[in-house]
Parts: sequence; structure tokens; C-alpha cells
Amino acid sequence: MTTASGAPRAPLRGEKILITGPAGRVAFPLAARLARENEVWGIARFGRAVERAQVEAAGIRTRSIDLSSAVWGDLPTDFTLVLHFAAAIGTSLSFAESIRINGDGTGHLMNRCRNARACLVASSRAVYAEPLDPDRIQHESDPLGGDSPPPYSPTYRVSKLAQEAVASFWAEELRLPTILTRLNVVYGDNGGLPMMLLEGMKAGRPVPLGPHGATRAGPIHHDDLFDQLPGLLAGASIPATIVNWAADEPVDMRELCIYMADLTGCEARFVVTSDVSGTRPSDPTLRKRLAGPCRVDWRDGIRRMIEANHPEWLVEGKSRA
Repeated sequence: MTTASGAPRAPLRGEKILITGPAGRVAFPLAARLARENEVWGIARFGRAVERAQVEAAGIRTRSIDLSSAVWGDLPTDFTLVLHFAAAIGTSLSFAESIRINGDGTGHLMNRCRNARACLVASSRAVYAEPLDPDRIQHESDPLGGDSPPPYSPTYRVSKLAQEAVASFWAEELRLPTILTRLNVVYGDNGGLPMMLLEGMKAGRPVPLGPHGATRAGPIHHDDLFDQLPGLLAGASIPATIVNWAADEPVDMRELCIYMADLTGCEARFVVTSDVSGTRPSDPTLRKRLAGPCRVDWRDGIRRMIEANHPEWLVEGKSRA
């Protein structure tokens, strides 16, 4: 929900928030900003000490916890809000491992934090079955699953569907208001898919596009994620709310790459390959009703991303500075 004026709700303040995967590309910018005015705790396996140090330097209290085993130690249980961003993703995971971490782990987490006011579970656009029409904007009620698992992580779609089922069950069983957010492409000053594509372009590699014309997406900036968090958490419910978390308007990734090429002076070349699953836009109607519109135009966000990561790549006159 938005405020009476239709604007996003005020930022979260004075909450005790638990965030999973706080060192991740999506979660860290949110956790760091939330820690300025809230008591924020972050849990993960923290396989790299440097990542844990970065999280703690942002004012976040950390605990090393593996959700698949759920040995909690001295982690408190009195969190007011839970933001579950951690996810197991990769080509080496078995289906059993992926489901145990992404699915069962979500249940362990929600059971531990059953007294929270709201729980946000970050799911993915990957749960949708690939539509016959590549230009179709995917709605929350669209078919799920499919017989073409993502090449970057063959177990990911199945495990995220398991996660949604587990979260939906525990929301009702525990009477814990929950919202399942199906993230589209997320990017910001710390990079994301557009930055990965630009790095490939700068190295002279063609941009891989998925088959069947799947080239449009709903890239959403970290600033918009932060602005929309309060409204989405206010929309948590029993049964769980399911919502697409994506940009207000679809963006053709070819156009986005050509724009980055113009900013940096490199060449945008494209190749269609089955090695990537392609991107799809998501319908943002419900998200806008719950949390308000996006405020970061993708062109401004992309320019900011390049300025933050590789300002030396910008050709003269292309930087806002």
C-alpha cells in the first residue's frame, strides 16, 4: 500500500530487522541503508571473511548460520521484520541440495522468526514457465515451471518453487504475514546483470541473448527496491501475497546494451544462444499499487552504475559530472 497521496511510504525506522544473505549483490545495499536507522542483523554462511567484514563495517550485526541445518546459536527471535534474500544458486548444486537450502531453509527461518510483524521472501521471475509469446508480460497468475531449466543454475527454478510453497504454508500455519516478491533484473551502483554485460562488451565479447526472442526485462534499481520495501512489507498477508518486483516499464536489453556502448565507446554485438535463458518483463501493476511507482529511469540508473564502477570507461561528455 502507498500513502494517501499515492507516494511510497516513509523509510523504515526503529525496527529490529533480520536479513539473510546480507553480503549479496541484492541484499547488501538494502541492509547497509536500513542499518542507518534500524537495528539490523545479517545471517549467512559467510564463506569469505572479507564479505563478513564489509557487512559488519556497515553497522550490521552478523551471525554465521547455514539455513539448511538451522543451528541458530544465540540469534535472537524478537525481530520485527524478516527479509529473506539468501539463495543457493549455481551449476554444481543437486536438486536435493538446492531444495533443502532454498525450500526447507525458508521454513526453518520463518519458524524461528514466527513472531515477526511481517516477512518478505525474495523469489524470482525464474519460477514462470516460458510463454509462447516472447513479448508477453508475465503476471503473478501465469503458469509456473516448465521443461527448460535455467542454464546458469538447472536446479534454481525448482528450488524457488519449493521455497514459495514452503513460505506459503508457514505463513498460514504460523499466522505470519508474508509477501513473496518475484524479482526481475536488479542492478545499481554495485553492479548487476547490466554491469556483467558491459564488462563482456568491453572485452570484445558479444552479448548473449536467449532463444525465442526473449530480450525484454524489467530492470529495477536498488534505490527503487529500498523505496518500495515499506509498502511491500505493509502488503504482507495471510495467505501470503505474491507480487512481481520489477521496473514500471519493460526494457529491451538490446537497447540497454546499445545505450551502454554509446556511453563507453565500445561496440554492442549480439549472439543468440541456448547458454542463457533470456529475460522476460514482469507485470508491475500489483507492486505499484502496494508500494508506489519507480523513480529511477533506467538510463540514469545505468549511467550511475558505470560512474560508480568504471568512471574511466565513460567517453568525454557522457558523465553527468
